[in-house]
Amino acid sequence: MIDISNNIEDDFLVISLDGEVDASSSIHLDKAIDEAVKNNHKKILVDGSKLSYISSAGLGVFMSYIQDFDSQGIKLILFGLSEKVKNVFQILGLDQLLKICESKEEAKQLF
Repeated sequence: MIDISNNIEDDFLVISLDGEVDASSSIHLDKAIDEAVKNNHKKILVDGSKLSYISSAGLGVFMSYIQDFDSQGIKLILFGLSEKVKNVFQILGLDQLLKICESKEEAKQLF
């Protein structure tokens, strides 16, 4: 089960994830990112501080948008991931394709 909320801070869209992203809940993550892309948000921060688990389906959602981010000039940065969740991104090499930071402040400075 995942709870996703969106919040505008300055000119950043912050997508906060709370819970687990698995095969059944990844559709909610997909919808949140799809809406951000369609609404032309160029600066997206994903708050993973309350994300306790992400499956390959959840990682696939991020992977499916990498080309859209590049072609539309969208920058997405994840922050606040637990070591367990961050390791999943690293094992699959997604930390090379997506920016991952420790804190929201650090993520904002990268823009």
